[in-house]
Amino acid sequence: MRIIVFGATGMVGQGVLDACLRDDVVTGVLVVGRTPTGRSHPKLREVRHGDFADFTAVREQFAGYDGCFYCLGTSALGMSEADYRLVSYDFPLAAARALLAASPDAAFCYVSGTGTDPTGKSRMMWARVKGETENALLELSPRARMFRPGLITPLPGTTAKTKVYTLLYRALTPLAPVLRRIAPRHITSSTDIGRAMIQTLRAGAPHRTLSSADINAMAAVSPGAG
Repeated sequence: MRIIVFGATGMVGQGVLDACLRDDVVTGVLVVGRTPTGRSHPKLREVRHGDFADFTAVREQFAGYDGCFYCLGTSALGMSEADYRLVSYDFPLAAARALLAASPDAAFCYVSGTGTDPTGKSRMMWARVKGETENALLELSPRARMFRPGLITPLPGTTAKTKVYTLLYRALTPLAPVLRRIAPRHITSSTDIGRAMIQTLRAGAPHRTLSSADINAMAAVSPGAG
């Protein structure tokens, strides 16, 4: 299968990309981003693109892919609702529309998060916006799947663009085995998200919206597990 990855330089995206490159089921990976991943692999091809609200210039390159793993996201901390909506609603919808225009049968796997509110009643701005995004994506394609992880442990060696996140990754990585034992239904890893996404394309998913427990169960039976 051939996969497009958005957000491959972020914490989740780095683990998802690693899972794709390690899995023999995946034959090709196209990364779309503003900055290079810094990785080199026979299966990997990268497209630099600056305007994530409009993929017209690169849309033709999305043809012939089986699915898209959308991992791009940002914290709502300190952001206005308009700015957060641009990144968390407008960007993924633009990517999904471009993908489906070029590959109508492709699956769209979107990384959301625990606490997302599709009813629009939450007092938390990010939860309402993410809920709107989920609703729009699910309506856009019957093959859209929403991934709602809770706490995510990063791929060892994950780099971040800010010092705070770099320190957080360093703290979480050695604690991962303990955290998984304490609360296995609420914790997953970035690589397991990738494995679960691959499994979604390979064999389907139990639900259109997937929790950390669903993600872990699917990752455990993915061809790349182990």
